[in-house]
Amino acid sequence: MSDTPVLVAVGHGSRGARHEETIGRLVDAVRRTRPGLRVETGWLDLVRPALGEVLAGLDSPAVLVPLLLGTGYHVRVDIPAVIAAAPGIPARVARALGPHPLLADALCDRLTEAGRAPGDAVVLAAAGSTDPGAEAATVRMARLLARRLDAPVVPSYLCAGSPTPAEAVAVLRRRGHARVAVARYLLAPGFFGDRAAAAGGCVTAPPLGAHASVARLVLRRYDDAAAEVTAAVPPAGRCVSR
Repeated sequence: MSDTPVLVAVGHGSRGARHEETIGRLVDAVRRTRPGLRVETGWLDLVRPALGEVLAGLDSPAVLVPLLLGTGYHVRVDIPAVIAAAPGIPARVARALGPHPLLADALCDRLTEAGRAPGDAVVLAAAGSTDPGAEAATVRMARLLARRLDAPVVPSYLCAGSPTPAEAVAVLRRRGHARVAVARYLLAPGFFGDRAAAAGGCVTAPPLGAHASVARLVLRRYDDAAAEVTAAVPPAGRCVSR
């Protein structure tokens, strides 16, 4: 058994092939950023291999990095449940990716690629969640992006929250902002990304995807949790969630 924990990237899963392909490119970027580190991908739903199958094939400790932008039910409940049902491989769940300044860097670049001009107001279009903590995290991410851009940024939610991206665009225009860009606070294309594109912004940035800053953040989350795995390995079959 190797002492170096395996990085298991945990994807949400989607019926759209674009989602899986984009996550695959992100995981490949993580591998290129740190050659020699074993990196696997497991999925929570709809895509194989399932996370439980990946864990069953490991012979080393693992750090599970949720490829999710906020802490919600999947991080708090679903992933620990899969670990609890898995064979006795020491495992730890890293923090969700967001909010973080590296994501602000990536969002800024995606907005520039889409044609946002300096000074344009921005709507941050997040997936949304019924978890109050996830909504608060989106608000913090909007503040980080506002500081990065030195421009107004309004958080919005594609489901389970308000305002919607379209409502947020309308609010900014009523405040006198003639140009409003929409930043897709999403990792990969899919149903939510298509809805964000219909919000009425002057430009709509692509999802974060395999941006180098996102790959760096995945490894940062891994490093933080890996240090704890090697310092104090939990009893077999148990999960220590952060």
